[in-house]
Amino acid sequence: MQTMIEADASARDEQCYLALKARDPRFDGLFFTGVTSTGIYCRPVCRVRTPKRENCRFFSQPAQAERAGFRPCLRCRPEIAPRASDSLHGTEGRVWSTQDASSILAGQAARLIDTSEAWSDGSFSMAQLAQRVGVSDRHLRRIFEARFGVSPLQYLQTRRLLCAKQLLTDTVLPVSEVAGLAGFASVRRFNAAFVQHYALNPGQLRRSCAASDRSSTLPGIALRLSYRPPYDVDAMLQFFASRSVTGLEQFSLEPGVQCIGRTVSTEFGGQRHTGWLQARFDVARHRLELKLSDSLRPVLPAMLARVREWLDLDADPQPINKLLHPHFPKGDGLRVPGTIDGFELAVRAVLGQQITVAAARTLTTRLVQTWGEPIETPIAGLNRLFPTPDALAGASADVLGSLGIVKQRQAAIHALCEAVLTQGLVLQGGTNPERTISLLKALPGIGDWTAQYIAMRALHWPDAFPAGDVALHRALGLLGSKNPAREALLKSGAWQPWRSYAVIRAWKELSP
Repeated sequence: MQTMIEADASARDEQCYLALKARDPRFDGLFFTGVTSTGIYCRPVCRVRTPKRENCRFFSQPAQAERAGFRPCLRCRPEIAPRASDSLHGTEGRVWSTQDASSILAGQAARLIDTSEAWSDGSFSMAQLAQRVGVSDRHLRRIFEARFGVSPLQYLQTRRLLCAKQLLTDTVLPVSEVAGLAGFASVRRFNAAFVQHYALNPGQLRRSCAASDRSSTLPGIALRLSYRPPYDVDAMLQFFASRSVTGLEQFSLEPGVQCIGRTVSTEFGGQRHTGWLQARFDVARHRLELKLSDSLRPVLPAMLARVREWLDLDADPQPINKLLHPHFPKGDGLRVPGTIDGFELAVRAVLGQQITVAAARTLTTRLVQTWGEPIETPIAGLNRLFPTPDALAGASADVLGSLGIVKQRQAAIHALCEAVLTQGLVLQGGTNPERTISLLKALPGIGDWTAQYIAMRALHWPDAFPAGDVALHRALGLLGSKNPAREALLKSGAWQPWRSYAVIRAWKELSP
């Protein structure tokens, strides 16, 4: 048995080296190469001279490379690489219900760390993380190390330091502020950890980095994120543009300037933060150029994680396309559009029940114009925030009715507000999708279609499937059947665990 394991590891390392020699962007973030002759670890796309095979060690996580004594490359910047899919909660390539329970829990803990919710306010403890996951801290350490090859604290430390490295490289924020955003209790501890792991202090790193490309004329904080090709940028932007709300979102679909901008209202650490952001696609480099308003500085790590989910930057197209290409051959570059704000997405899903996309867009625009707070931004046309749960909880039936929102949807919106405000309903990646779907379906006016749609886009769950969707039935040729929802569900078994991606591909086939 040990010989077989070693043989598999050897074959995997040979595949990694071939991808490294080719600088294949499809493998970006799926493994990292530690070079023993330099003590540096790199992404597969790094443009430096390819090291000799005997000098290479391969790791699936940056934390594993750093535990082995390697430092991140200053050129290819591992901190901006797309995350490996096996570190994302619920996207490991298996259906939730068939996963090993320990694997699920370890993935959930990693997801909480990845989204910075466990550490960016500086109050992290293993006990708190274990409590969020629902196990003892001792059990969490055991299952986490079995899954990821490092302890939760080592994983956390690497995530903090890479976050700090990105902020030091891309921004001009003071070192003291970077230390706080990266979750360090003091600048002294931050400097000590940085020197220990990276063999240089934060000031030296900043001086050694080339100035970032500031091609955008917008003010604010500029950051970069990468993704794996293929990525159908046009399809993603067209999906959002067809549902865009006046005052809330702005788009450019022109080649070379493909971008999306929107206002942001988010709760984090018990405080509300508002602002704006703009994401511009650099298709040639498989990269996203991100601008955020200065008002979002206190929540930068969390916003980076939400942008990754919003635009599905961490998807690994290879296993998805391997499964779905025979069924939907024209959709290999499609991603699942997410959201910045899960509550906003849930309300928009309720407003879109059993009506056209255009009609839902009209209702949402009216809602935003009535209860959304005005905001000033440097982007023309961005001037409204989406209404908060507090604002919509106090919305009267008469006013909602005057906007064209029927009583059933009014009840669903009020129930959503109450669930978010008083019942702890969490609508973002990292939560258990099956449990959240059950909670949503227990609310008045929310059925399976709405709950699955929310799971697909707000929870970032790759295996959601709104079986009752009429557009899906049309795309699958099931409109004339006796029970199209049941037949669609039966068909979907062949697409697990990537049914969310199958739905997006089916919808795309109906588009002109």
